[in-house]
Amino acid sequence: MITTMTMSTDASDGMLTLLAWLSPAFPVGAFSYSHGLEWAIETGDITDLASLVAWVGDVLEAGTGLVDATILHAAMTLNDADLRDLAELAAALHPTRERRMESLNQGRAFLDTVSAAWPAPGLDRLARVWDGPVAYPLAVAMAARAHGIDARLVVPAYLQAFAANLVSAAVRLVPLGQTDGQRAVEKLLPLIRRVAAEARTLSPETVGGACLRSDIASMRHETQYTRLFRS
Repeated sequence: MITTMTMSTDASDGMLTLLAWLSPAFPVGAFSYSHGLEWAIETGDITDLASLVAWVGDVLEAGTGLVDATILHAAMTLNDADLRDLAELAAALHPTRERRMESLNQGRAFLDTVSAAWPAPGLDRLARVWDGPVAYPLAVAMAARAHGIDARLVVPAYLQAFAANLVSAAVRLVPLGQTDGQRAVEKLLPLIRRVAAEARTLSPETVGGACLRSDIASMRHETQYTRLFRS
């Protein structure tokens, strides 16, 4: 009984930490990125709840969601020598300039903030072997690993925060009501669980995106005339 209670408390502590790190209030600037969704809304690909859920679902299942989840899960267990290769791969797995900026800027901001406000032994593990830019999922993995948070909590929490940020952008841009925004997040939760589970079975060397419409949206967004978001 005591052992069970201790494990439950540890998991609860890890989830509370993740809720803080992945909340919209955490200073990584997530609110300023739409992941190309702004262009998709302007061109009429996303007009309502159903089309939003379909778009974000595709990004989760066949695009950045699955790629980031796989990188994140792998980073939780790799040794230092392999971490360097993973960091290089994670920094390169971006099909457009804006998507690269979105991930690397958030990754740097995340690590800087965690190091300043949530210090822990091991936060410099990646810095000892890699001095290049750090992709966002890798940054989250390094922080979670340093704080001893289980990957089974980290990966779905990361995906949920990613999806919720896209939904939040759509609520402002379509526009959708706040209630429809929450309906969208609720509808995406089963897919988030499936993608998180799939990521545990994949190798980073074999993962890649196949969400071409989202990639094109990101490219088009670079020259979009009126923009509220950075990507």
